[in-house]
Amino acid sequence: MRRIVVLGSTGSIGTQTLDVVRRHPDKLDVVGLAVNTRADELLAQARAFGVRHLAVGDERLAGEPIADELAAQARSGAQSAASVPSSLAEAVACRNAGGEGSLGFGADAVVDLVRLPEADIVVNALVGAAGLRASYETLAAGKVLALANKESLVVGGDLIMPLAAEPGRLMPIDSEHGAIYQCLLGEDPREVSRLWVTASGGPFRGRTRADLADITPAQALAHPTWNMGAKISIDSSTLMNKGLEVIEAHHLFSMPYDRISVVVQPQSAIHSMVEYSDGSVKAHLGTTDMRIPIQFALSYPERWDAPVEPLDFTKLGSLEFAAPDTDTFRCLALARAAGERGGTLPCVMNAANEVAVAAFLAEEGSYLGIAQCVEAVMDAHERDGVQHVESLGQLEELDAWARAEARRQIVQ
Repeated sequence: MRRIVVLGSTGSIGTQTLDVVRRHPDKLDVVGLAVNTRADELLAQARAFGVRHLAVGDERLAGEPIADELAAQARSGAQSAASVPSSLAEAVACRNAGGEGSLGFGADAVVDLVRLPEADIVVNALVGAAGLRASYETLAAGKVLALANKESLVVGGDLIMPLAAEPGRLMPIDSEHGAIYQCLLGEDPREVSRLWVTASGGPFRGRTRADLADITPAQALAHPTWNMGAKISIDSSTLMNKGLEVIEAHHLFSMPYDRISVVVQPQSAIHSMVEYSDGSVKAHLGTTDMRIPIQFALSYPERWDAPVEPLDFTKLGSLEFAAPDTDTFRCLALARAAGERGGTLPCVMNAANEVAVAAFLAEEGSYLGIAQCVEAVMDAHERDGVQHVESLGQLEELDAWARAEARRQIVQ
């Protein structure tokens, strides 16, 4: 039985992780759950899976009535017997026969869950730079990190990767990086000539900058192939998501940037590819469903029964490929430039993007203004002097500076 903690359990990745648990109750057991604000949903999940270790990132909810219900759940671990398969119910009942539960509020409480002695794997599905410390502490505690939080490596890859040297300690949940990971299994890394990171192209593929001038949040959230949270959906539409994934790939697979390429593959059937020195290319294909990479990250080195219907190649039709338009979608080029420069510039770039995306979603900033804000904050940091990455504290200070600078740029 693999015992897991899910950080960001009410988001897209978190809920799909819990669906994988439902499908494999004899193999997976949830021992901790954390959310930012959706305390009501957290309570429902905790009851369904009998979870007694809970955390809410928003400290303000500690004074709300829901806090009393969460506390009662942490004490009792009660669950609805009809909500899960009987074998899972039996496992939960056995675990809850002894031991103490816990409930905490605030960012520290969320991170505290990764240190639970009964936890084997931590699924980090937190959104944004807030996930960095949780990733660091997960690996420092000797747990397996199933990583869906891109920013952990974008911002702090120089600190995270030395803790993940042992094979299987860091399992990427991203469909692209999970695909590359599987294409590399059994291969000599020295024979890899290129990593191909695929992109759907987002909802605005083929449009010009003039076409994007009046884009609304609703239009940008309508991703053509993937069902994702708001922030990552906007990043996908601007191609910032691919830029972040290029930086992730650099850290995960120790690959120089000039050997990492992005290719638009609109059908999202090819999740990424690895090209080898003899000209051979391995491609990872499959159904467009995040439960496949989630399950692989939790089952590795085993493969369990498919959580979804397999891809029917007789109905797939054609596969298209194209180069990304980095002139129109400038965020991809900005992210790659930040990664190539290295040091603290990716941290600043990421913070500025988070602020600009939030402003756009709140209709306080424009769609094209996202890239403009990111570039302005990057330029300001380069004028001040990019630093070598030395500590979490340093990155947190620069993250705060970049957010303030980004807000100033948006106001202007």
